[in-house]
Amino acid sequence: MTAVLRLVISRLIGGIPVLLIVLAGVFALLEAAGGDAIDAYFASIGGGDAALAAQLRAEHGLDHSALQRFLFLLGHLAQGDLGWSVAQGRPVAPLIAERLPATLALMGSATAFSFTLGSGLGILAGRRPGSALDRLLSGGALLLHAVPGFWLGLVLSVVFAVKLRWLPVSGIETIASGKTGLARVADIAAHLVLPVATLTLIYLALFLRVMRGAMAEVWAQEFVLAARARGIAPRRILLNHVARTAVLPLVTLLGLQSAAMLGGSVVIESVFGIAGFGRLAAEAVAGRDPALLLAVILVSAVLVVGCNSLVDLAYGLLDPRVRPVAHRREV
Repeated sequence: MTAVLRLVISRLIGGIPVLLIVLAGVFALLEAAGGDAIDAYFASIGGGDAALAAQLRAEHGLDHSALQRFLFLLGHLAQGDLGWSVAQGRPVAPLIAERLPATLALMGSATAFSFTLGSGLGILAGRRPGSALDRLLSGGALLLHAVPGFWLGLVLSVVFAVKLRWLPVSGIETIASGKTGLARVADIAAHLVLPVATLTLIYLALFLRVMRGAMAEVWAQEFVLAARARGIAPRRILLNHVARTAVLPLVTLLGLQSAAMLGGSVVIESVFGIAGFGRLAAEAVAGRDPALLLAVILVSAVLVVGCNSLVDLAYGLLDPRVRPVAHRREV
């Protein structure tokens, strides 16, 4: 375990240069788009005085060069200060603290459901490759994978929120409901059903296809043929030998999809009107707010690195071939 932890720490340290490159690239793209937070503010209110614009730029340090502003933002980030959002008129840290929980609840639930259901259905499809059930599940997964996320979210909203009126149509909870405790938790859960279902269906298809393909390859391995020759029960071969080996690529995919899910939450949060972390990133871009955008990118990178670190730990637990190597390195 010590060797695995050492590997995780080394990857975290190695990700610092990559993070700096990403932050510099995002800042450069935002600068290349033209305008700044003051221009975006005046555009939203229908114009403003040039003298007032110059005064506001001087107050917020926007009259300095791009390099000076970037180094200034990096200096504050290095000190743990996420800075001040010019577009929102508030410190960045409280903004992120308000928006992040909704996105974590959305992403965490969707990831858990899509991974569990996708791997389970993938086991059913890969149990007998080429069977009718395999073709049905694989075809359905291919169809779901081809459907745009925003379109699927709109269809689910029309059916279950507008037509049937079973679920709320938008938001993370009922506005000014006054609910507390378990009643508020139930209200939030009801609002999350449709966005979580949308993300789950999108990524479930990917997990199902990967699991099914991995199982089809494992069935042809020699150790599976040997297990059959020894007379081991088919159910035990399926679960303990084939599925356990085939789930390893799925765990790797889970780490890679953490970044994709975070990006996909931008669209889903916009469709369902959820004031989450993804919409905050979109607002930072629309408001030409570099401090807010860099803070969002930084927190997103930390989340992705954390997910991939957990995947590394899970690999050491699932794959017995990893543990001896780690043990030898530790010795």
